[in-house]
Amino acid sequence: MLYPTTSSWNKDVDHCFWGGVTCDDAGNVISVNLTCVCPFGTLNSQSFLLLPQLEVLVLPSCNLTEFPSFLNSSKGLKFLNLTSNSIRGAIPGWFWEISTLAHLDLSNNLLNGSIQQLHRMQLLDIDIRNNSFQGPLPIPSSSTSYLDASNNGFNGEIPFSICQSSSLDVLNLSNNNLSGNIPPCFDRLPYLSILDLSRNKLQGSLPRSLVNCFNLNSLFLGVFLNTLLVVIDLSNNNFGGSIPLPSPMTSYYSIASNKIIGKIPSWICNASKLKVIDLSNNSLTGSLPQCLINFSTDLSILNLRRNHLEGTIPQSFSSRNSLTTLDLSRNRFEGTLPRSLVECKYLEVLDLSNNKIEDAFPKWLGTLPNLKVLVLSSNNFKGSLDIPWGAHLFSNLHILDLSNNNFGGSLPADMIMNLEAMINSEISSDTSLYMTQSFRNASYENSVTVTLKGQKIELMKILTIYTIIDLSNNSFQGDIPEFIGHLHSLIGLNLSHNHFASSIPLSLGNLTNLGWLDLSSNKLSGEIPRNLGDLASLGYLNLSKNQLTGRIPQDRHLDTFSNDSFSGNPNLCGLPLSKACPGDVQSPPPSSSSNFDHSGDESWFTQYATWIGYASGIVIGISISYISFVIGRPKWLAQGVRKLEKRAAQWMEKPKRKGIKFH
Repeated sequence: MLYPTTSSWNKDVDHCFWGGVTCDDAGNVISVNLTCVCPFGTLNSQSFLLLPQLEVLVLPSCNLTEFPSFLNSSKGLKFLNLTSNSIRGAIPGWFWEISTLAHLDLSNNLLNGSIQQLHRMQLLDIDIRNNSFQGPLPIPSSSTSYLDASNNGFNGEIPFSICQSSSLDVLNLSNNNLSGNIPPCFDRLPYLSILDLSRNKLQGSLPRSLVNCFNLNSLFLGVFLNTLLVVIDLSNNNFGGSIPLPSPMTSYYSIASNKIIGKIPSWICNASKLKVIDLSNNSLTGSLPQCLINFSTDLSILNLRRNHLEGTIPQSFSSRNSLTTLDLSRNRFEGTLPRSLVECKYLEVLDLSNNKIEDAFPKWLGTLPNLKVLVLSSNNFKGSLDIPWGAHLFSNLHILDLSNNNFGGSLPADMIMNLEAMINSEISSDTSLYMTQSFRNASYENSVTVTLKGQKIELMKILTIYTIIDLSNNSFQGDIPEFIGHLHSLIGLNLSHNHFASSIPLSLGNLTNLGWLDLSSNKLSGEIPRNLGDLASLGYLNLSKNQLTGRIPQDRHLDTFSNDSFSGNPNLCGLPLSKACPGDVQSPPPSSSSNFDHSGDESWFTQYATWIGYASGIVIGISISYISFVIGRPKWLAQGVRKLEKRAAQWMEKPKRKGIKFH
């Protein structure tokens, strides 16, 4: 590290920071670029008080809690990066007088207030995302090419004056409270290549300045005028009308969760550079264009979930495709599965749930080497799950949902033995927290719907630790295979509403990561294994409506569950049931409510989340928090979820540590 000759610089920073200090010929500091790695204290601003010639200041993750006051004397500052600190409060008024500043990054702080003075500065790049700014949207100068104001609290309409920033290349206003229509002047932004207005309250049709409409064979099509648009994300708003076709240069295209109607025109296949198409959660009708599944060798994400599409799924998936996610769930598709899906060698997520597909179990999908999520629930699949002995199938699968079908026969151990990723969580080399894919200033979050406590819960993000098997509401019979106890990373197991008989396998006590277990509405008999009470991470249990007998184990935490977890077993006794066992002293029955009160929740969470966080790692803690959140625990737990996610992310980033891997 090169230090200036002036005594004003505190050389002790070398103990806590990596980076560099640059001086001019006279020995004046003109650039400070530090990456803070000191684990204690905050940066001493006194070290910077006498740096009037400072031009570049980069202080990311330095535990700053206040806006640096020494910048008031740095009138020549050109580049300022204070990202990922804990700076709170409003930006001081004197800051807007630094007329030389060209690059500003205040992202990931706790700043608030209005910043209408932003237009005073001739900034080229502005990054203020992930703060708490409020009020009307600030308008940058005409020289600004990059503006990221996402994840704040800006409200009101997008002002017409935004179009005065004619140099804009990147405009990200996502996740605010913006409302009204898009101003009809976007044709004045000729260089715009990234447009993200997602997660706001915008409405109406897209303006003609953004989308040009023309009539083709009595079909009105809207086409984005700006041919430079690479990223178009208008999702989670209230836009209406028909599908606006992306630019031929567009690679990321999402209009999900709007009020888009009509058919998917085959002309969308002209955008051959598309990598992401997300049209989910709209009111689209008609059949799927044949070209849509193989028009581009770059297409990675195709999400058409929750529309009114019908007909059969196109049969001709190309061997040259790059699909990683195919989500056609919650539509009206019928017929059989295309056997050409086996050509999708990169496929990781396949969700065809809630359709009218009739077929046998597609064991041939097990040859896909990267398949992690397979959801075929709520269709008309039938037959057995027979897997040939020694077949190496579904080895990377983490989520298997075959619920609400007509599968029958026994549950073969060969099928369970093939689920190697659920047996050994270390087979993957990926350490990401969520199943997320990034595409130049945009990202796509995979999501999935799981059944918990008899309710469908949509997880808007899939944690990479999620390992789930749901075979509920079928006609499986016979024993539950003992080998299921070898799926050590399993977090959720739902075998309810089948015809399983015999006893509960003792091997289930080996599933130390198990967060929920539902074996209800079967024909299980015998006593409840005592070792189920040792599953400290178990947050939801349902053994009701079986033929279980004997005493509920009392020296474990099984008696902390509600009466509903064990009801419908006539020969079962002991707490929490009101039926006493022979020789027991009668006591008042506990409440039959399936929800704990607030104090009960807090003691439950404190006892088990503490053990989880330090004995088994923060990974299980996140799962317990999600489980607690969706089974009726109080709202205060939602904050715990976010904190645990952050801790897990930090935990996975530490060197020489491996998280439970998935994607």
